[in-house]
Amino acid sequence: MPNRCRAVRLMIVVAMASLLQACDINLYTNLSEREANAMVAVLLRDGIPASRKVQDNGQLTVVVDEKRFGEAMSALEDAGLPGQSFSNMGQVFKSNGLVSSPVQERAQMVYALGEELSHSVSEIDGIVSARVHVVLPDNDLLKRVISPSSASVLVRYDPATDINPLIPQIKTLVANGISGLSYDGVSVTAIKAVAPGGRAVASNPPRLASFMGVWLLEDDLPRARWMFGLLLVCTLGLGGAFAWQHWQRRRANAVYVLEDAT
Repeated sequence: MPNRCRAVRLMIVVAMASLLQACDINLYTNLSEREANAMVAVLLRDGIPASRKVQDNGQLTVVVDEKRFGEAMSALEDAGLPGQSFSNMGQVFKSNGLVSSPVQERAQMVYALGEELSHSVSEIDGIVSARVHVVLPDNDLLKRVISPSSASVLVRYDPATDINPLIPQIKTLVANGISGLSYDGVSVTAIKAVAPGGRAVASNPPRLASFMGVWLLEDDLPRARWMFGLLLVCTLGLGGAFAWQHWQRRRANAVYVLEDAT
């Protein structure tokens, strides 16, 4: 009897897991906790059910309903998520066992400066993404005319942010980050990011409801309750059948005992 009870519990757990995860799909994997939290927050804000799963390597996966995959991708893109990944100086100049030429070292330096400055600019509040392109002329010390260094910055900013006060700060940050670069040598191109409301949104955005600790769309709530009720009826039916068999056996054993006694 205990083995049968364990089997019934196992079937219930498997059935519930199948019902809850049958329509889920992985949206992004190998995320940090901060990235996953930001994505889930944006999706829930837009009425898209989302959750996190812990991977074997300790990183996280963001999971959404398969039917809302397109909406989820659009919402995250409008929010500038996932954020840009930048290479740092250590990664760019990581030893590869070969002797680098001066040209290669210079190219690595220019790339590393651009990555570091891009990361710094993207950390400014209101900036969704940023790219910094650095130009360091290979000037000959014997030349009379020396070409100055320059930098071009492309930023996408949040529509709710006033970009005008930020442009001087961005130019100062980039100019101070490169030796020999003047404030006037930095140009900034600012592009307003698409507002979350710029995409097609229903006039009545869907609302979420919690059912047994799982966030669902209110439209899917009746179906979830119906499936749970059906599963509960089946479970009770199986339990009743096992109880009936157990009672029948006990009754038969009692009859045998009485017959032996007589």
